Amino acid sequence: MAFRKRNIALSRAPADSDASNPIATPTHHSPVPTSPGTRPSPIDGRPTTSTGTPSLDSILAGHAGFPLGTSILIEESGTTDYAGALLRFYAAEGVVQGHKVHVVGTGEVWGRELPGKSEERGNSARKEGKERAEKMKIAWRYEGLGQFESSRASPSVSQTTGQGDGVAEERQVFCHTFDLAKRLTLPVGTAITYIPITHPTTSPSSPFSPILQNVQQQLSSSPPQTIHRLVIPSLLSPALYPSSASRPSAILQFLHGLRALLRQYPTRLTALLTLPLTLYPRSAGLVRWMEILSDGVFELSPFPYSHAQALAQSAGTTKDEERPQGMFAVHKLPIFHEKGGGGGAEDLGEDMAFTLSRRKFVVAKFSLPPLEGDTEAQEQAVREAAGGSAMPRKEELEF
Repeated sequence: MAFRKRNIALSRAPADSDASNPIATPTHHSPVPTSPGTRPSPIDGRPTTSTGTPSLDSILAGHAGFPLGTSILIEESGTTDYAGALLRFYAAEGVVQGHKVHVVGTGEVWGRELPGKSEERGNSARKEGKERAEKMKIAWRYEGLGQFESSRASPSVSQTTGQGDGVAEERQVFCHTFDLAKRLTLPVGTAITYIPITHPTTSPSSPFSPILQNVQQQLSSSPPQTIHRLVIPSLLSPALYPSSASRPSAILQFLHGLRALLRQYPTRLTALLTLPLTLYPRSAGLVRWMEILSDGVFELSPFPYSHAQALAQSAGTTKDEERPQGMFAVHKLPIFHEKGGGGGAEDLGEDMAFTLSRRKFVVAKFSLPPLEGDTEAQEQAVREAAGGSAMPRKEELEF
């Protein structure tokens, strides 16, 4: 009776047929190269990029970034321009990452006002001291639980492996920190493309047709690894667009074409648009159709001046606490499919507010400050602002 080892195959395919055989075991796989400023989604692996705002990246259906091939419509009521700050962070992040940025309706003046990168060298020692003090307050077994929450407020960092002989590992910043008081130095070349809006006088053609044609031409002529960002500020504003642009046959056809262009280039193009709700309220049917054709819809509702002053002078606020400047509503999220979302999706059921400071745009949960005579709630608010919410009160320490 013949014996043979069971772990040896009876036959083996030739070496030349390994490439054509789908069952053959691969010998070596080189890492898939990723474009700068992109990383895979932790939910389904689709490529994502940063909006330039870490807190906004954290609530995008758990993808921890802006999924490529999608669009976001930001609506704002009132005469403020908080949405314009989000657009500038989005465009500045694209310029720093080497992406191709397309700006519609504005000239080079808009590009010269992009915020510059923040330099935090002088505060590095102070931050290290604060982090060391915070680590001493938290037990070692619970220290890792706060890393995910702290990553929402700090710029994200992704790991990329270098391809060189002497390069082992390189840290690539996914989202930078910008300073609105500084100006970004644009690199030499065509980092930003400005697409003008045509005002037809004789022909009734749509003013949006040249926009899609320009972006289509730039996508087809650029290398496959180039990421494109489309920035459309103040959509349908009378200061930029002709009166014919607000017709449903013009704007809805443009959004249909933009949606088709995003699906045609699902790994290379993203779009961020803003809409003034004072001129086009959400109760209008045209705006509802615009929201349906957009992948994500956010609404900014700034507080009146009197309400903001009342929050600033409230007894529950502390010196280092950031006062909210308006409400942030999430009406629609991009790629919130049947697999569900994660990360910041659980926060969407609560009221959210935004705060714009010199260096960042923060979206966080909104809660009213304690009343004037409620000393216990005031002390609790002070402890939470200082990071010591778990510290016991004086009465609890007495035996």
